[in-house]
Amino acid sequence: MSVNLEQWISEHGIDEVECIVPDINGVQRGKVLPAKKFLASVKDKSLRIPGSVFICTIDGHYPEDIDDIWDKDPDKILLADPDTICVAPGFKSPTAFVIADALNRDGSEVDIAPRTILKKVLALYADRGWRPIIAPEVEFYLVSQNTDPDFPLTPPTGESGRSESASQPYGLEAMNEYEDIIDHIYDDCELMGLDIDTMIHEMGAAQLEVNFIHGDPLRLADEVFLFKRAVRGVAKQHDVYATFMANPMAGQPGSAMHIHQSVVDADTGRNLFATANGRDSALFRSYIAGLIRFMPQISPMWAPNVNSFRRMRPDSAAPINVQWGEDNRSCGFRVPIADKNNRRVENRLPGADSNPYLAIAASLVCGYIGMVDRMVPPKPISGSAYNRARTLPRTLEAALDRFASCKKVRGLLGDDFFEIFFAVKDYELFNYQSVVSSWEREHLLMRV
Repeated sequence: MSVNLEQWISEHGIDEVECIVPDINGVQRGKVLPAKKFLASVKDKSLRIPGSVFICTIDGHYPEDIDDIWDKDPDKILLADPDTICVAPGFKSPTAFVIADALNRDGSEVDIAPRTILKKVLALYADRGWRPIIAPEVEFYLVSQNTDPDFPLTPPTGESGRSESASQPYGLEAMNEYEDIIDHIYDDCELMGLDIDTMIHEMGAAQLEVNFIHGDPLRLADEVFLFKRAVRGVAKQHDVYATFMANPMAGQPGSAMHIHQSVVDADTGRNLFATANGRDSALFRSYIAGLIRFMPQISPMWAPNVNSFRRMRPDSAAPINVQWGEDNRSCGFRVPIADKNNRRVENRLPGADSNPYLAIAASLVCGYIGMVDRMVPPKPISGSAYNRARTLPRTLEAALDRFASCKKVRGLLGDDFFEIFFAVKDYELFNYQSVVSSWEREHLLMRV
């Protein structure tokens, strides 16, 4: 049963509502309204926003000649999803967040909107009587405040008065250095109703990871989307930054968004990835085969930025290929040791910088194709996957070349989405390549 918005807002004494839509990069965009005006807009569907919010680049521009692909000017109707409303922490006036879908004038959902793309993939599963279950693990860094982008990021000072300088994976005392921030994150997540589980210290200096409780992919995408906002807000209140960049600091491991995933029978809840005697099912193997075949082709959906590809380097705790194996963290796809009810695969490819809706949709659609086409995976490996050939693209430019020609996924997600997404990322790449880096000035200025 959906939440009664009017009753919820009254019970929580909400004065203002942020009505939020995720753009193509996962940036939060939308409008802020007094609570009464928000409720009135829900009733008469009068809240609108330009369609251009969905094609905005990460640096605030619009791709050139985009009108030849998609008309960005008409307003779209914002329709709040009542089940996503939550208290917004850190505001002086009682405020709520609510995530909205964008509708065309005919009532259909905007088909390039990331949330709609994920819904489209989930509908494919529903039509087969399948229901995917996921559990994301999201990594991020705490860094000292940095107001000049020309200067590198540095770890913040902890409660001891010192900054981390060495790897401390699973270090409890290292986590205690940021105890006030971590406690604050847990408090705000509880206030927002975000169903997070454990938090650990990762390999990087002041790098943390939070695990989400497994569940419905759309709900989990919403939670990751709001979690990023919450963490950044908490960090700023403690005079540090939190960043979900894939690789924010040289010499440090990158930040991932690992996605554990399984598929169950929609009627019975039985895990379709295991047989009655606990062995891998044919569907499980086909799901993995789909990941192996198509995830490298659509890598911009889970590695969307030029920085994303700095994370995927040999022996860096991030995959460089799409090998798979049991409990093997060097592989792109790890199969955790589990009983038949919890049989799943962990997709270790996506970066923390990815749009959660699109990264989850990418993983699920690849697995779906594998299951439907009864694909067969190569043999699993033991030992380090870093000893195998690199099969993932090294740059965003190479990734976009593959993305443009992936007809199988394009047919399921839609031509408009593929064209728009490519145009946005290609424009961002052009802008990045127009900047001369400090490395070039350092090594080329006086030597070439």
